[in-house]
Amino acid sequence: MDEPVSLWRIAPSVYLPALLYGIGQGAIAPVVAISARQLGASVAVASLVVAAAGLGQVIGDIPAGALTSRLGERRAMLLAVGLVSGALVACLVVPTVWGLALAIIATGLAGSVWGLARQAYLSDAVPIQLRARALSTLGGVARIGTFIGPFLGAGAMRFLGTDGAYWVHLAAAALAAMVLLGLRDVGSVRRTSQAGVVGPSTRDVVRDHLPVLRTLGLGVLLVGAVRASRQAVIPLWALHIGLDPETTSLIFGLSGAVDMLLFYPAGSVMDRLGRKWVAVPSMTVLGLAHLLLPLTHSIGPFTAVALLMGIGNGLGAGVIMTLGADASPPVGKAQFLGAFRLCADTGIAAGPFLIAAVTAATALGPAVMVMGLAGCGAAAAMSRWIPPHPRQ
Repeated sequence: MDEPVSLWRIAPSVYLPALLYGIGQGAIAPVVAISARQLGASVAVASLVVAAAGLGQVIGDIPAGALTSRLGERRAMLLAVGLVSGALVACLVVPTVWGLALAIIATGLAGSVWGLARQAYLSDAVPIQLRARALSTLGGVARIGTFIGPFLGAGAMRFLGTDGAYWVHLAAAALAAMVLLGLRDVGSVRRTSQAGVVGPSTRDVVRDHLPVLRTLGLGVLLVGAVRASRQAVIPLWALHIGLDPETTSLIFGLSGAVDMLLFYPAGSVMDRLGRKWVAVPSMTVLGLAHLLLPLTHSIGPFTAVALLMGIGNGLGAGVIMTLGADASPPVGKAQFLGAFRLCADTGIAAGPFLIAAVTAATALGPAVMVMGLAGCGAAAAMSRWIPPHPRQ
């Protein structure tokens, strides 16, 4: 199969909906805390409302696997669009902070179903020699969407206030659903061939693959925690050294731009040389950048370290999805991917809380260094537990 043809063949049904959904997620990301504050929340409570999306994803990972296995990828994604649409309407009308928090949890639940369904499809639809490129491109397209989303949200908010960002997500989700409905589901042939076959339960799949989940799963938990901490420590350290919000936003955006540029090269290296060649350097660079950050006290060194974090994060684009696809069994794939994603999402949710806990006990500098050590631990875990390259 010729690489450009095969990836372009699946682009409309996979990457276009992912881009649209990512735009929606990016549009509301900057305004959730603002909405909570407008409803009377304190800064601490507003932070918890923001974290509710991650909590929803953690809660939804295991059910998402069972649901995708039962309904198929496209139906599961359409269900996710319906759920996120209802949640966004609730964000527009709820009169209380806790109502908003529940709605944001629902967006996380929808995101877990959406992401798992796309990963499960690509794990089957793409030959193994293209798997990493396909999955890293999926992650890269979503990142491009979350990069574009805040700008579209800002434009809508000029006319609709804070509600404009939620309307952008609603519109993007509706367009994604229209794309899904208007295109043939390439995975339908596979599901038809499996019709009438009773698959294993989620509990059986987790039990049978517990050795992988408690080793490689621990590694991806650390990866998730370190990658999530990057989004917290850059603005926090910028504030610590006295940078203004506009400068901080610009530096954060530059770091994200570097991150986005690396998703396809990262996938290409994984396909040609193996997963370790990306996973280990990615975590090593991210860990080193965290250890260097407390040594920066002016805009120049701080910008350099922020860009280094973007490089480290970009090097790892798609690596968790690829490792999950490699380890997943032919039968019970969606259930396994749900459990594997739970490991990563738990780390993503835990990373910022760990920073907050260590900062409360000591200071921000030691907290950042703890995450740097976690990055080194993640690199060691990836080196130890990633199996040989599937093409070998």
